[in-house]
Amino acid sequence: MQDFEDFVALRSQALLRTAYLLCGGDRGAAEDILQDVLMSMYGKWRRIKTSPEAYARTALANSAANRWRRRSRRPEAPLELGVVPAARGHEQQVVDADSVVRALAQLPTRMRAVLVLRFFDDLSEAETARVLGCSVGTVKSQTSRGLARMRELMGEQVLTWS
Repeated sequence: MQDFEDFVALRSQALLRTAYLLCGGDRGAAEDILQDVLMSMYGKWRRIKTSPEAYARTALANSAANRWRRRSRRPEAPLELGVVPAARGHEQQVVDADSVVRALAQLPTRMRAVLVLRFFDDLSEAETARVLGCSVGTVKSQTSRGLARMRELMGEQVLTWS
């Protein structure tokens, strides 16, 4: 199954980034759901090898949503965050990226998935709808509401992150 190994070697970093954002910045959870998705894909490879990227993104979005559903049943107490020192220069990019990830983590699961797939994975509205199994209209409304909520959460900060 060399073609599966090639797919994992070529796409795992991009899929990990998607999983990271879908998990609200929890790298451990992102690695776990990506590993679960890739294990599932391995067993089904012959059936899905015509469109493995789409399958993987759909599975990641579903796994992340299921993770949040499980966590919502047993709430966790948040850690108290200390005072963050002011950042200068290149460090500001790290702070900006972190604030985007933190703001994404506060969005509802579906809204977060739409924003991640649209703006970080650069999928079209139709592709995003197909991955999430919803209508294009739902993608549009979730995008609009999600961006508005991100602006509320982030204040005057710019909503760009590379």
